[in-house]
Amino acid sequence: MNGTESKPAALLSWSGGKDSSLSLYELRTNKAFEQIEIKALLTTLTKDYNRISMHGVRRDLLLAQSESTQIPLEEVWIPSKASNEVYQSEMSRSLSRKKKVDNISAVAFGDLFLEDIRAFREKLLGSIGLVCIFPIWQRDTKKLAQFFIKSGFRAIICTVDPKKLDPKFCGKEFDSNFLSEIPDEVDPCGENGEFHTFVYDGPIFRDKIEVEVGEVLERDGFYFADIQLA
Repeated sequence: MNGTESKPAALLSWSGGKDSSLSLYELRTNKAFEQIEIKALLTTLTKDYNRISMHGVRRDLLLAQSESTQIPLEEVWIPSKASNEVYQSEMSRSLSRKKKVDNISAVAFGDLFLEDIRAFREKLLGSIGLVCIFPIWQRDTKKLAQFFIKSGFRAIICTVDPKKLDPKFCGKEFDSNFLSEIPDEVDPCGENGEFHTFVYDGPIFRDKIEVEVGEVLERDGFYFADIQLA
C-alpha cells in the first residue's frame, strides 16, 4: 500500500466497557492492525431509556467517550426488550448504510472466547458482505484484566447479574481489589455476562472523563449503577 491509498475502513463495536476499550487499544497499537482505519464506534442504544443497551450507561457518557477517543459514533436504536429479530434488522440496516456511505468492509468486536457469539456475528455480517475482526480473541482473561489495570485504564462496574455476582460490586471500581474479591467462578473480564463496565480513563482517551456514581438500581433482574458526568 502506497501513501496515496486509503486504509480499509472498519467500525468498532462499542459498549463503553473494558473489552471494547482494549480492542481499540489493540487496533491502535498492534502492527497487525495498522492498515485498518476505525471510522466509527458502533453502539446499540435503547430508545426508552436513552442509554447503552444492556450496560445501562447514559448517552452523554457515550458522547464523552466518543469525543475523548476522537472517533465519531454510529448509533443503532432499538426499543426496550427488543427481540433478536428486531436487533438484527436494525443492526443490518445500519451496517448496510455504512458499507455504502463509508465503504466499510469490516467490524471489530471485543469478544474473548464465546464461540456461539462469534459465530452469530460472523453469520450476520457475512450476510451483508462484511468481515469480523476480533482483536483480543482468546486472550487469557486473568492476564488481560491485569493488563487493563496496569496500562492505566480506569473503569466502574456499571451492571451486575445477581445470579452470577453479588450486587454489592455494582458501582465499584474495576481494580486489583475487585479482582481479588470476586469468586473464582466469575470470569475476571465478565465474559460470561457476570458484570459490565464503563471506562472513563486510559491510553485510548485524550482526556479523562470526570464521572460520579449515583444510586444503584434493580431493573429487569439486573443491577445498574447510575454513573453520571461530574
